[in-house]
Amino acid sequence: MQQLALFKKIMFALLAFAICSCKNNFEQVKQLNQFDALPVGEADTIRVVYTDSAQTLAILTAPKNLDYTNQSFPYSEFPTGVEVVFYDENNKETFVKADYGIFYKRTSLVDLRGNVQITTPEGADLRTSQLYWDVDREWVFTQENFNFKNKDYDIAARVLDASRSFDKITTGPLIGSVAVEEEL
Repeated sequence: MQQLALFKKIMFALLAFAICSCKNNFEQVKQLNQFDALPVGEADTIRVVYTDSAQTLAILTAPKNLDYTNQSFPYSEFPTGVEVVFYDENNKETFVKADYGIFYKRTSLVDLRGNVQITTPEGADLRTSQLYWDVDREWVFTQENFNFKNKDYDIAARVLDASRSFDKITTGPLIGSVAVEEEL
């Protein structure tokens, strides 16, 4: 009987020691389960050529690409910059450049940030700090200040809503002046 009582006391002491020595490592456990916040793929110095029927449509280059297609809202990120050259049916080039880019696969929306520049073969030049591009609708827009120049316009304004070819443009408040020629 004494042995049983001694055994119970030892077991109680061990159990109390085990309970008291446990730490709350909930944050560490939570971090272990954050694997889904990591990219499924990472690539350095990438060059992607988009083609259709043996014709080059675009060439994308970037120093780094992070692929988050494992997320509930999949996206591809270019954290250190991105450059894209688009080719039209006459093989003329449109250049797009930004310090940062992200492509949301589900919505086909591109978010470009930091020194965004678009130059078309017709001589149009757009510069802004941030630009969204709806790939499916071929439409660009921003709520930021921008400068746009082509053979007909020299615009500095805030808010841009335009077709990718810049043949349809709507702006918000002008910051500078617009050069317009009057027809006689």
